Amino acid sequence: MFLEELLSLAFSNVLAVLAIAAAPISELRGAIPVAITVFHFPWYYAFLLAVIGNLLPVPFILLFLDAFSKLLGKIGIFERMLQWFFKHTRRRGKIIERYERIGLTLFVAIPLPITGAWTGSVVAVLFGLRFKHALLSIFIGILIAGTIVTCATLLGWSIFGLWKA
Repeated sequence: MFLEELLSLAFSNVLAVLAIAAAPISELRGAIPVAITVFHFPWYYAFLLAVIGNLLPVPFILLFLDAFSKLLGKIGIFERMLQWFFKHTRRRGKIIERYERIGLTLFVAIPLPITGAWTGSVVAVLFGLRFKHALLSIFIGILIAGTIVTCATLLGWSIFGLWKA
């Protein structure tokens, strides 16, 4: 029944929710409200799809960011952009530096701009956290953030302001 019901949802809407959740700025903070309020998905499908979508880029960031940034760092304009980005990210990652895995989980769990799975993955690489520890911490943070955003959406609240969704 669960799988049949999930498959009955419009495929393009499912892909849209996955794409919004996988995107670096919106992540699941944007995907869950869209899935529930725009596509009228039941909350549990919105939550599941958003968590899956938000988790999709994490292993790639954890595994390949270092090599990718070294490659781009050889190009002048990208070198300056990467230095600025890493400096900015390190400042945001003080909680992770101090508390490591628990800090990473809390950092990802706070559903605010610039505190999601993407930034958490970058900070995990910058601070040298082991892959499996970082992946587990980020996954738990995504589950917590997803729960907060789902509850807020069902209550009609917006995470990005005081207005009603």
